[in-house]
Amino acid sequence: MNMSKKISKTKKMLIDVARDLFARQGKRNITMNDIAEASNKGRRTLYTYFNNKEKIFRAVIDKELEYVIDQLAKVSNDNVEPDIKLRNHINTHLDAVKYVVNRNGSLKADFFRDIYEVERARRKIDIVEVSLIRKILDEGIDKRIFKRMDTHLSSIIIFYAIKGLEVPYIRQTLTVEFEMNKSKIVDFIFTGIVKKDKSQD
Repeated sequence: MNMSKKISKTKKMLIDVARDLFARQGKRNITMNDIAEASNKGRRTLYTYFNNKEKIFRAVIDKELEYVIDQLAKVSNDNVEPDIKLRNHINTHLDAVKYVVNRNGSLKADFFRDIYEVERARRKIDIVEVSLIRKILDEGIDKRIFKRMDTHLSSIIIFYAIKGLEVPYIRQTLTVEFEMNKSKIVDFIFTGIVKKDKSQD
């Protein structure tokens, strides 16, 4: 039991060290030896967990994206009305992705240039996020806050609408004007799903 926890902590530490090196110097400029030295672990320990640099790079991507889904899961568990929950979900998605981008060296960093690897990893969490959105929509319909709809299709559409806003949000969110526009973006998504009169189906 203690051994497995120790191994888990070591692996997490190696991933954190590698992420920091990749973010500061770029993946191309970092070797497995650099990671081993920066982590104060020998090459043998590093290779116990990762066969090569690509494997640890993928682990870094996976861990960063897990942060996003963890934040969204917290929102999903909040005890608030579904319309507020969906609004919080959208804001949290954009802010969490922005945080991950900024701490990994901007959109020009290797982390984001390697689109294939990022999208490969995102496919798994995208499915989870769509299910979280669908759960919110189902709850909203049950509570007569949202219009009746195909929640499977609607959750996919809302997800891709949010995802499509990531790059412009990340690039311009430092301006006060764009930060204010974030609420307008959320309102636009809500226009099609919130019931104007809750007494009607």
